[in-house]
Amino acid sequence: MKIAVVAANGKEGKLVVREAIRRGHDVTAFVRGENRTDAEKCVSKDLFNLTADDLASFDVVVDAFGAWMPESLPQHSTSLTHLCDVLSGTDVRLLVVGGAGSLFVDPEHTTTLNQTPDFPEAFQPLAAAMQKALDELRARDDVRWTYVSPAADFQAEGESTGTYRLGGEELMVGSHGPVISYEDYAVAMVDLAEQGGHERERVSVVRP
Repeated sequence: MKIAVVAANGKEGKLVVREAIRRGHDVTAFVRGENRTDAEKCVSKDLFNLTADDLASFDVVVDAFGAWMPESLPQHSTSLTHLCDVLSGTDVRLLVVGGAGSLFVDPEHTTTLNQTPDFPEAFQPLAAAMQKALDELRARDDVRWTYVSPAADFQAEGESTGTYRLGGEELMVGSHGPVISYEDYAVAMVDLAEQGGHERERVSVVRP
């Protein structure tokens, strides 16, 4: 399988690249500067300059873009819109590294995690920006997208277990709480790339 990882120099992007290569896939890292991933194939090009020709040969594109500073938060929407426009009408699947704040905490789907009293105020702007990007993505019926939300506690240095539980729109809690490590999330992402399905759906992952 030919897999492109966009924004591959980020913490999650590098792990997705590593996991996909470990399984023998043909992986190309798309980065803005110098290649800091395990990929032998690399394209140094800003996400916003990618064209349909750049991504046409891939089976799956993994969008690992992230923005954290207040002035760059709107790029969650603009970057995803650009990738969707580039992939519009093609057979290339788009897997998006998403956020947890938009997960529902009730079966009626009326309240999201970031609307609960204990959600950290410092993360509200990021959650709102990622919610907006997801809302806009849901309106796209011209792209084969899947949005992958991590558990509420998304741990960059968390334990690698190689296991996870796959869910849907609601916040999940495993035996260790609402936790998933970056490495286990990468395993889930590559599984989704290999297995297909869940098109135009949001899924979520948690440590069992």
